[in-house]
Amino acid sequence: MSYRILGEGKPVRLFVAGLHGEEWKDTSDILEGIEAPQKGTLAIIPLVNKGNYISTLDDNYFTDIGTPIIEAVEELRPDIYIEIHSYSAENLIKLTEPERLDRIGVPAFSRLDHDVLLGSVAPYIRRKYFPQDALCLTFEIQKENALSKQYAAKIIDQMKEFVSKEDFLKCMLKRYPKQAKKAIEDYRNFYGLSNDDTPTL
Repeated sequence: MSYRILGEGKPVRLFVAGLHGEEWKDTSDILEGIEAPQKGTLAIIPLVNKGNYISTLDDNYFTDIGTPIIEAVEELRPDIYIEIHSYSAENLIKLTEPERLDRIGVPAFSRLDHDVLLGSVAPYIRRKYFPQDALCLTFEIQKENALSKQYAAKIIDQMKEFVSKEDFLKCMLKRYPKQAKKAIEDYRNFYGLSNDDTPTL
């Protein structure tokens, strides 16, 4: 078993960090120090892989160094799945520019406070391993930015208490209405849904 369990019961959440390269230096300790949720289960993988770098947008990631994630997803069937990544400041524009969808086939990240970025997970794992009503998100922390890491840790700690995607959307629409609406629109486009469909991620 590659993951650690905190709490018990439903909903089941899976949070992963240290997915590739040296990201573990910025992200792993956030999960190592996290406490059990008040309700439900939180499974954590603080370190997936140290050293090797394969992009999660590469389908081979999940059949190579990312296999612990797939094993955990198949065993746990989480309702909420969160990846914590980190990025260099010079890549901020590349990650948030609208042209990212045309350039590499995935929507741009939304920018939150202190340059924490919010986006979806890779299409491969989203489509193949999760139902449409699951909540699957990526948070990106800016490297060498203490405020970015602190704020991301605060968000992750809040995420562990959400029991549904509706909880998340309610919070996001209040705090970050523009970014939340973009996330909903990206989700609809990803699944080819109309505006009449229930807002979800």
